[in-house]
Amino acid sequence: MQDIKYSAFGLAKGRDLTSDDFYAINSNANITIGVVCDGVGSAEAGAEAAKRVTNYLLNNFKIRPRAWSIEKSIRTFISSINSILYQEGIVNYERAELLTTLALVVIEGNRLYGANVGDSRVYLHRNGVLTQLSYDHIEQEGSHILTQALGGEERVEPFYFENILSQNDKILLCSDGLYNTFESDFIEKNIHFGAHSLVKKASFLTDDNLADDTTAVIIEILKDNELTTLKQQKLPIAQDLKPQQIIDGYRLEKSFNDNTWEAFKKTKKYILKFAPKEAIDDEKILDLFIKEAWNAKRLKADFFPKAVIPKNRTHRYYVMERVNGQNLQEILESHTLRIDDAIKLGELLLNMSQFLLKYDLVHGDIKPQNIMLLSEGQNTEFKIIDFGSITEIFSISSKAGTPSFLSPERFLNEALSESSEIFSIGITLYYALTKKYPYGEIEPFQNPIFKEAKKPSFYNEKIPHWLESIILRAIALDKEQRYSHYSEMAYELKNPQKVAPFFSKGIPLLKQHELTFYKGGFIIMTVINFILLIWMNSK
Repeated sequence: MQDIKYSAFGLAKGRDLTSDDFYAINSNANITIGVVCDGVGSAEAGAEAAKRVTNYLLNNFKIRPRAWSIEKSIRTFISSINSILYQEGIVNYERAELLTTLALVVIEGNRLYGANVGDSRVYLHRNGVLTQLSYDHIEQEGSHILTQALGGEERVEPFYFENILSQNDKILLCSDGLYNTFESDFIEKNIHFGAHSLVKKASFLTDDNLADDTTAVIIEILKDNELTTLKQQKLPIAQDLKPQQIIDGYRLEKSFNDNTWEAFKKTKKYILKFAPKEAIDDEKILDLFIKEAWNAKRLKADFFPKAVIPKNRTHRYYVMERVNGQNLQEILESHTLRIDDAIKLGELLLNMSQFLLKYDLVHGDIKPQNIMLLSEGQNTEFKIIDFGSITEIFSISSKAGTPSFLSPERFLNEALSESSEIFSIGITLYYALTKKYPYGEIEPFQNPIFKEAKKPSFYNEKIPHWLESIILRAIALDKEQRYSHYSEMAYELKNPQKVAPFFSKGIPLLKQHELTFYKGGFIIMTVINFILLIWMNSK
């Protein structure tokens, strides 16, 4: 995550109690978004337009398809909300009245993406110099007449820009109320005091009687992006690794594959994960490894082994603690999991998934092979050992995941989601309790045909009905029947008494209520026979 500090503040003009400006800033594990909208004062619904545009952009960036570039996302979302505002204006007012300007920035890694419509501005402050990055859509310099505003026409052409960011850069988004009050050199000298100070100084300068609504959002880059720093390190990619070879004090012992080695250092065992040789010539593979190492280092939780990136390493690799346990896939070759252990595994996978969701991430390859089982007496613990598949939620990646554990929609290139991860968790639990794949084993590059799965109790009669219903709901082929959120499945695992029987679509009503039907039929027949018996005895 970019090491960022930000501030935001706004005041209404004159003695007004509310402002037509609206602003917001949101920062998560992957991107930072800043928005300032200045509702056009002459429009009947300018303030409403400003608020709606801000919320629309923030919400859509949260769920944007990860296959979309930032530029495509910006242009698409601006075009979409412009069309919505324009059409609603025509319907509700018979003219364009939902009008607002826009200043938008998106920071991902060390790159700044931005766009503006109207005369709200974006500045970059670097090494004491303030530079305007946006473009004023006005009739002429010094004019207050806009040539473009969101919601004004059917189509809008935002001004779009990109820049590389550096440590100590400051990005300022503001409405025209700010820059019309100050000269640029005043902003240049005072920007480091923050947004609140700038706006309050503007108010003080006008005797607390601002001529226009005044808003400022300031984003400061405290440190260079860690992913960028890691990539820029001049480190070779190890080739032809051999047992007993010593790298930075780690003695390589045995290889699990070309890139993963068990190693010793000061009598303690570790796992070293090296960048693949293909990364020498393929920058995308190198980027994926750097991201994997970064995730391994920063995702500190009991679900995962501890991991570090040594500061003084001489090759591209990262180090994980050696987990002493058995791979779940190997255990399942001889016997299935106990019911209690399967429930514990389900809870751990859901807790891990909810933890990753805080970073807007998903695991992407949940399966027994990526799970270690640690046992001490009667205590069973699980660890997730693979960081290589972890990726952004809503990303579209055909490479992520193992075919037999993928939901049907993943074969149609739909985005990764909570629902698709829940499907993988359900398949893992089904397999752990039965040693069977509910939809058969699926080979790479196969285009599978999914048929209704047998109930897991068909293979393992020890599975209680409530747990079977949870698993069947998790692996439902129809997404509408599947759990939508991890929390829903986690709640039912902890509350078996509240789990309703699950029936997939297409199951006849009689089949769904077969037991109730026969019980009811038995009771009715008993009553009829009893009545007949009384009637015959009365003859």
